[in-house]
Amino acid sequence: MTLSMDKDTKPELDFAILRKVIRLAMPYRKLFFACLFMAIIMAPIANIRPILIGKMVDENIFNNDIDGLKMMAIIYVIFIFLNAIIRYLFTYYSAYLGESIIKDLRVRVFKHITSLKLRFFDKTAIGKIITRTIGDVQAINDIFTQGILMLMADVLGIVAIVGFMFYHSWRLTLICLLTMPLMIIATYIFKEKVKVAFFNVRNEISAMNSFLQEQITGMQVVQMFNVEKQQAEKFKKINRKYTKANLNAIEYYAIFFPVVELISAIALALLVWWGTRGIWNYTISPGAFIAFPLYLNMLFRPIRMLADKFNTLQMGLVAAERVFKLVENNEMIQDNGQIEVDSIEGKVEFDNVSFAYDEENLVLRDISFELKPGDTLAIVGSTGSGKSSIINILNRFYDIQKGVIKVDDIDIKKYSLKSLRDRVAMVLQDVFLFNGTVFDNIRLRDESITRDHIIEASKVIGADAFFEKLPGAYDFMITERGSNLSMGQRQLISFVRALVFNPNILILDEATSSIDSDTEAIIQYAIEKLIQKRTSIIIAHRLSTIRHADKIIVLDNGRIMEQGSHQELLLMEDGHYRNLYEKQFEQNSVL
Repeated sequence: MTLSMDKDTKPELDFAILRKVIRLAMPYRKLFFACLFMAIIMAPIANIRPILIGKMVDENIFNNDIDGLKMMAIIYVIFIFLNAIIRYLFTYYSAYLGESIIKDLRVRVFKHITSLKLRFFDKTAIGKIITRTIGDVQAINDIFTQGILMLMADVLGIVAIVGFMFYHSWRLTLICLLTMPLMIIATYIFKEKVKVAFFNVRNEISAMNSFLQEQITGMQVVQMFNVEKQQAEKFKKINRKYTKANLNAIEYYAIFFPVVELISAIALALLVWWGTRGIWNYTISPGAFIAFPLYLNMLFRPIRMLADKFNTLQMGLVAAERVFKLVENNEMIQDNGQIEVDSIEGKVEFDNVSFAYDEENLVLRDISFELKPGDTLAIVGSTGSGKSSIINILNRFYDIQKGVIKVDDIDIKKYSLKSLRDRVAMVLQDVFLFNGTVFDNIRLRDESITRDHIIEASKVIGADAFFEKLPGAYDFMITERGSNLSMGQRQLISFVRALVFNPNILILDEATSSIDSDTEAIIQYAIEKLIQKRTSIIIAHRLSTIRHADKIIVLDNGRIMEQGSHQELLLMEDGHYRNLYEKQFEQNSVL
């Protein structure tokens, strides 16, 4: 199943999605049904006041019944307070229901995102995912706070008002309802226009989020190549489209509300014309004549907002469909393994392994090698030869199409993902650090890792002196992605991070390729400490750093061209490794 994160089709009311959304409220079913009950009882209570006023006029004022008028006034005030209390409870608890649902849904969406294959993130813009996780989830909240519950309350209110109007005077009711076809037509046209306008607004804000996320992440490249002006112009175009979409929606509101006022005025004029005639010929009571303008106001107000709430419901369902597509996406590594281990020996075997990121174009072809526990394997090759792919499939970030990968003579698919990845640690060339302290970035919020443990590990690999020089030492606050640290400092944090998790298999992906020569000596010392008594796989461009590896594999176009020790590979005439080594030796000699 693939997830389309691009523009969707025109939204329509989807009852299947609505049922899914309502099922989200089932953990809070008592609260949901309580809100429904309040919506039902609010309809008569909120709309009974014109009847009370009519009775005051006809039965108390015209009959000079002061005691009765006082009693009716008290009842009127009671209904006002009762309506205010119920409306407050309904508004608050429907909002509480919506917030509770999306709180759970956000956690569900985030957990699902973290379980998806890396391939999903390779092909999906981060801004799109953020829009789904934040904006679209929030729109589901609107279904409960402004959509289905308020819609039901308004519909019940309209039914109650029309019922009271017929009870009070069927003649005036029929006269008032003469304008209803005009109101229905205007409301339908408004609903359809605004539906499309709001849909365009959501698409444009999704595009803007994606653009902003990409530009802010790549700001260094933007400034490096002095393309700020070009990117600003591109943003202006995106912003202009977003603004235009909003203005289109506002224009429909600007037209609709005056039209509703006009129709309401026509209904009021018909009411006055027919009502005065009714009073003259005694077919309409004065109380009804006074009450009906109130009825009209109470009738047209929810009708005017009905289209808006219906659109809110529709757009919430469109957002819900996008979120459900995300959480129902099955692009994840199947975690069916039953084997749980606290430690492994570290034997690694690849047996005729072939792998493609897109299921078709192979980047690894028939890879076979064996690594004994405690051995160090170095993988070299040109860019795109498949070096990083080997470590990605060893961790099961991606699944292979052919062959088998074994750890301690057991297919890695038989291990649970958590158990397998607990035993394998990676140190990447591009170290990702989170916004937080050095301490938090090393332990990654794992409460079982203590400060003493981290300090001890830092001393083992020679990183403690570096951290102590920072303001606040291990409590130094790192900015997003570690931008306030040098490459070497970031790399040392990743080394300590790997050591404190005590893996049995260690992977170093070009860990020394982006640091200066002074820092490289410290990093090299850290590497030597890390790989002691651990099975290690090292990917490196600098061949001088891997001379002491137990085995070296040379990759080219996804195939193993050569494998052996450093000395064995140098003895091969016209060998790939020998040619690579001699080229680097010549370059270093020139330098």
